[in-house]
Amino acid sequence: MAKECSNSSCSKESCEGCPSKAGQGKPDFHIDLNADSSIKHVIGVVSGKGGVGKSMVTASLANQKAKEGYKVGILDADITGPSIPKMYGLKGPANVDDKGVYPAVAANGVKVMSINLLLPGEEEPVIWRGPVIAGTVKQFWTDVIWGDLDYLFVDMPPGTGDVPLTVFQSLPVDGVVIVSSPQDLVRMIVMKAYKMAQMMSVPVLGIVENYSYLVCPDCGKKLSIFGESHIDEIAAEIGVPVLGKMPIHPEFAELVDEGRFAEVDNTDIAKINI
Repeated sequence: MAKECSNSSCSKESCEGCPSKAGQGKPDFHIDLNADSSIKHVIGVVSGKGGVGKSMVTASLANQKAKEGYKVGILDADITGPSIPKMYGLKGPANVDDKGVYPAVAANGVKVMSINLLLPGEEEPVIWRGPVIAGTVKQFWTDVIWGDLDYLFVDMPPGTGDVPLTVFQSLPVDGVVIVSSPQDLVRMIVMKAYKMAQMMSVPVLGIVENYSYLVCPDCGKKLSIFGESHIDEIAAEIGVPVLGKMPIHPEFAELVDEGRFAEVDNTDIAKINI
């Protein structure tokens, strides 16, 4: 425990180790990666609200990097609403030994860890309080044997609560991708995620707009189902790039339902360089 400084006894020597010393006092919450793992880049995928397609963007980015020849993993941090295993047709229980927990591997080589791989059944609800959920996310970093990865994508739950805070503080996040949609409340969605990243000193790599439009299968016309996009103006306002605008792909939804997302080649993601 650090000594309290008093005016009568304070000196250079006695203040060594004092948390109030200049440059000290800001705690480091980063935790150690599993000893049998090596991860080069950690990318968070976030949004200010739910229902904008974070998991779709996360899995699309993972597929693209795997296609480019990188070793890729997905940490499904949405503990109460996990969807990544279902998308890839993965089921538990995950393999566990004395060293730790092994992620499941999708058909395209993407490694996945999710709470749904540890539950008795994929439809079992997770009724946990925030600290327990945050602790589970930490264990996905410390106890999971990821092996050697070039990219680990973290699929965040919506909002700015316990899990995003835990990830930003505990993991060496290189940057985040904000996912949004072309609705009137888009500015609020983006700004919440952007301001949290700023407060946590995490770089914002850019914004992906999902559900941008639907291409009519008969005439090829672009239909703005959720309204006209305003993402370019918002991105310019906060000084971050628009990484892509993803249309609605009914065929992708079918592959998700069939657990075959590993087959998805999302060309709207291919141009994103992270």
